[in-house]
Amino acid sequence: QSFAVEHILPVSKKGSDELENLALACQGCNSFKSDKIFAVDSLSGRKVALYNPRKDVWSSHFAWSEDFLEIMGLTAKGRATVMLLKLNREEVVNLRKILY
Repeated sequence: QSFAVEHILPVSKKGSDELENLALACQGCNSFKSDKIFAVDSLSGRKVALYNPRKDVWSSHFAWSEDFLEIMGLTAKGRATVMLLKLNREEVVNLRKILY
């Protein structure tokens, strides 16, 4: 698996190339995120900020399903991020099955 360098705050939205604004992402997630910084929470219907790996705590917003194949959003931010990045798309779940 190769990774892309993701701008947490996109350059198009005045984000910098400084390390604190960069994260590694799989190419699929990077493509789905594009230059977005908000997404809609499926439960409340509200527009919320996406998960920021430099500021947010993963376990506060996400959990693994019982079989460790899917990522579940625990908060509005987590749910919106899971949906926008399609973190449970078939090919990723299949890869998790193999790795697990």
